[in-house]
Amino acid sequence: MAQTRAYYAAGGLSAAYYDLLTGLDPTIVGDIDIYAGLAPAGSSLLELGAGSGRLTFGLAERGFEVTGVDIAPAMLDQARLRLAAAEPEVRGRITLKLGDMTAVRLGRTFDAVFCPYFTLAHVPTGAAWRNAFATAARHLEAGGLAAFHLPSLAMMRALGPIDPLLPVFDQATANGGRLQLFLRERTFREKLGRLDQVIEYRASDPAGVQRASAERLIYYMADPEPLAAAAGLQPTGAPIATGDAGAIHIFRKTRA
Repeated sequence: MAQTRAYYAAGGLSAAYYDLLTGLDPTIVGDIDIYAGLAPAGSSLLELGAGSGRLTFGLAERGFEVTGVDIAPAMLDQARLRLAAAEPEVRGRITLKLGDMTAVRLGRTFDAVFCPYFTLAHVPTGAAWRNAFATAARHLEAGGLAAFHLPSLAMMRALGPIDPLLPVFDQATANGGRLQLFLRERTFREKLGRLDQVIEYRASDPAGVQRASAERLIYYMADPEPLAAAAGLQPTGAPIATGDAGAIHIFRKTRA
């Protein structure tokens, strides 16, 4: 197997095929409706972990002004391609910025802050989570909502054995090629709440030319409420489940 690279790194395949995979992921079906319902119509939104722009554009198409921040240049490249092809009125509602959700400072506030599709889980619990919640609070109007989509710790614990020779995903692509994913390694460390997986992407074009990329995907999970509370964010109620894999945790900024 080729050298393992980080997920969404330059030269990998996870960014290139992100839209294909998320478009088929049942765990995020309907999440745009959920986020759209958390802010007044036409309001300003900050998305931490905008990726290729799936949520960014979905919300902008509904009339929201959206600033999307992501740390991965390869993912923002995908979003910028989408931005160039967007309708002018949608394009005018979107701002894309390269930045780290644990440290970014935009010098303004928003009506709501969203951190979708397990973005927070990509960084270790503890200081990184505390800083991400502080970022959300710093950019949020008093009384506004911040929403974080997080994986289920029970799901992480329950994952069974793997067969590295059997593809976990096998799908024809729009260009007439094929994408397969193989789960090469998986470990779960209960004490750290850390799920560590190596996923090998194998992509072919219509001529049969193949590319392969082994990429490490790590998720961390813990109770978010104490770290959110330190930033002045209080839960608004029970998290909204998104299938069996995770839930959207919603907090309100309670202090200026």
